[in-house]
Amino acid sequence: MGEMIKMFVVLTILSSLSGGVLAYVKENTQGRIEDAVLQLVKGPAIKAIFQDAANDPVADRFNLEDGDRKLDIFVAKIDGKQMIAFETFGKGYGGDIGLVVGVNVAEDNIFGVGVTTHSETAGLGSKAKDDPSFAAQFAGADIKAPVKVTADGGSINALSGATITSRAVTSAATEAGEVYERLRPQIIEELKSFN
Repeated sequence: MGEMIKMFVVLTILSSLSGGVLAYVKENTQGRIEDAVLQLVKGPAIKAIFQDAANDPVADRFNLEDGDRKLDIFVAKIDGKQMIAFETFGKGYGGDIGLVVGVNVAEDNIFGVGVTTHSETAGLGSKAKDDPSFAAQFAGADIKAPVKVTADGGSINALSGATITSRAVTSAATEAGEVYERLRPQIIEELKSFN
């Protein structure tokens, strides 16, 4: 019995120390991980959408709460107009597809889109990230209307052999519109500090 108590105490101490070390590592690396994701994953898509921005949209950003998730809202200034971008997700063939959607706030339409993350089939679904003509179809679309592929009655031509991926991207764009509608008053208020 005494041997079991010793083992229990030793395991409790080891578990506590391990948990403490993991918490310390997480706390001290989380900021660097977020910066790396921002610069290497989201940043390239944002800069591609807002390539003519007079500011650095990755640096000019604010956060808003949407339910239980925190959204980074990126701000760009193009030809005197304020644009925003944020990331949403759609369910693709290989998993979630991250999509940054740029919005022209003055006109309430999609300025551009860029895929950030995906696990789609190379050469097929991966074209959603690599094919600029696919992304170009989203520009000018009404942010408040559902975005669909032509097979579903929409205006977006699906990628050949990657209809599921194309639907996932349009689903993420539609979700962006829903998020934008919910948060528009807060977004407008926050944008006042970026004039």
